[in-house]
Amino acid sequence: MRNYELVCVIQPDLDENAFNSVLEKVKGWVTESGGNVDKVDVWGRRKLAYIIKKHREGQFVLLNLSMNPSTTSDLERNLRYQEPIIRHMLSVVG
Repeated sequence: MRNYELVCVIQPDLDENAFNSVLEKVKGWVTESGGNVDKVDVWGRRKLAYIIKKHREGQFVLLNLSMNPSTTSDLERNLRYQEPIIRHMLSVVG
């Protein structure tokens, strides 16, 4: 198991229920693959450096994960196909 940081930029116009359901989906994918979500830190709504998919702002979330390196490709594929997630970045910690 390795430690990862996952930063997601989620569409700014989602209501609280839709935002929480996106987070629950991401957490579910991690736990289904045998990993753990250690911490979820919601940074809130912030202005983007440039326009992404016609959005000037995004809701930023940082997730600290521990999971097997072999399951990261499945997680990234699932993130890529989620429309509410504008951008994501998964990186190894340490």
